[in-house]
Amino acid sequence: MTGFRQAVEARDVAAIEATLAPDVVFRSPVAFRPYPGKAITAAILRGVLRVFEDFRYVREIGGDRDHALVFQARIGEVEVEGCDFLRLDEDGLVSELTVMVRPLSAAHALSEAMAAQFPQIQREATEA
Repeated sequence: MTGFRQAVEARDVAAIEATLAPDVVFRSPVAFRPYPGKAITAAILRGVLRVFEDFRYVREIGGDRDHALVFQARIGEVEVEGCDFLRLDEDGLVSELTVMVRPLSAAHALSEAMAAQFPQIQREATEA
């Protein structure tokens, strides 16, 4: 089990941030451009913790540096299925995080919920 998974399952924001490489790149399921850097990635993940309800990982697939963490959650009444694709650097820190979600209704709900979070996410990233 990755340290990232343990930190997320514990909803421990400090531990989540500690698993991220300084130059981590986050790829959102609802935004085209990637978000580079630890501050913005950590802020986005804090936003996700505020948005997802009943979040749980249901499967982990992986090797030494690449992992896929399959999850289920809710956003209000919308059921979400998704996967966090992680690439770890040579120090074991998350250097790339790509998130995919399904179905389309879940992607729409996530997009709307995260759009509402984004002013706070930007403030948190700037303050970091």
